[in-house]
Amino acid sequence: MTIDFNKGAGLVPVIIQDYQTLEVLMLGYMNQEAWEKTQAEQKVTFFSRSKGRLWTKGEESGNFLHVKSMHIDCDQDTILILVDPVGPTCHTGSRSCFKTEFNQNFLLQLERIVQHRIDFPNEESYVNRLRGRGINKIAQKVGEEAVETVIAALTETDTDFINETSDLLFHLIVLLKEKGMSLETIAKNLESRHQ
Repeated sequence: MTIDFNKGAGLVPVIIQDYQTLEVLMLGYMNQEAWEKTQAEQKVTFFSRSKGRLWTKGEESGNFLHVKSMHIDCDQDTILILVDPVGPTCHTGSRSCFKTEFNQNFLLQLERIVQHRIDFPNEESYVNRLRGRGINKIAQKVGEEAVETVIAALTETDTDFINETSDLLFHLIVLLKEKGMSLETIAKNLESRHQ
């Protein structure tokens, strides 16, 4: 991959995006040395304009940005890096440096949370307790929540409908994970139906 560092006096902008939710997390700058270090270590390193030196995101906080893929734009003067973030990205403690009303891809983040509960079981976790009762109980719970969603849609308030729909989606994600599948599997299937 060739990058034109000359256009920006040795620096190019770098957009950091969560590889799973596609949420834009931050913008930084790289010089040639930061680019090479990022490629070698697979952790995002910027050139800090305020510090005047290389700066690996997370070097002090531990909130590293692990590289999943890197892409250069058509003019070869901007980099997009998809990352697996460890902890919050912003120095303020926020997930993203950009303040948005809500994370429009929260379902993907919720899927990640459910997977974490599966990978690191905790007795206090509802996901862990539900999974302990087996796939039949998980599937039954999805059915119950689907019926409650339909009833809420037909006879209850919008707030009730929103709450029941949320319960349904949550339990459906747990069932997908129990079956070894993901929202990506469903999204790809839906996309293939509309081509």
